[in-house]
Amino acid sequence: MKKCFYWAAALILCVGCNSFQTAIYEDNMVMPLSEASADSLYYSLSLEYVTGGLSKDAGRQINNMLLTTAFGLEEAPGTVEESAIRYRENLIDEYLTENASSSEFPAGIRSWSDEIEGSFLDDWNKNKCYAVTYSSFRGGAHGMYTITYLVFHPGTGALVTEGDLFREGYQEPVGKLMQDSLRASLAEDTDALESIWFDQVLPNGNFCPDRSGITWVFQPYDVAPYALGAISVEVTWEQLKPYLK
Repeated sequence: MKKCFYWAAALILCVGCNSFQTAIYEDNMVMPLSEASADSLYYSLSLEYVTGGLSKDAGRQINNMLLTTAFGLEEAPGTVEESAIRYRENLIDEYLTENASSSEFPAGIRSWSDEIEGSFLDDWNKNKCYAVTYSSFRGGAHGMYTITYLVFHPGTGALVTEGDLFREGYQEPVGKLMQDSLRASLAEDTDALESIWFDQVLPNGNFCPDRSGITWVFQPYDVAPYALGAISVEVTWEQLKPYLK
């Protein structure tokens, strides 16, 4: 089968504060399933990564972790470009393998989409918070998406965990603060309040600190039905103060 597709890759240089430097690798592609098919694979990537301003080891460790997260890698990643090209090629192979022999499906059913965006957010206490957003559609009733936060120590490139921030035994009281905050934010949405599984709204390690406090994110289905999407819960530093180290 002839692969008919077009794609564009680009590298955008960025310069942050305090000499922290990043670049953005972008890749976009639309590939028809065949020359005569109305079905196609849509792929979009925008991935910010470290290029300077940190030690070589710290920058490498941060980039390796964000590549592993963005592309779901099990093996050690190569460069950003190598990892991105490998992911795109594997995605193309998967799409063709899964759909090339499914001619019994009507047009439009075999279209896929795959979108990845990764970017640094506001610094907190010199730490670097990073967000990876992934969305995909493989047919069916709906697609799927996730939001994953990574918090890096700029000196070492190591991940900052909840255990680095909180005192022992924080899970239950901080969970209560999270539940109260979520209830308050949804006070006027009765349907949402009745749909969320509040006993499962607890610290989950998927968090991003900023100047106001800490935001936790729960993926679709984690604490609520898919219709409510990803659930964000913010708790202020003032509320968290008794449980911080």
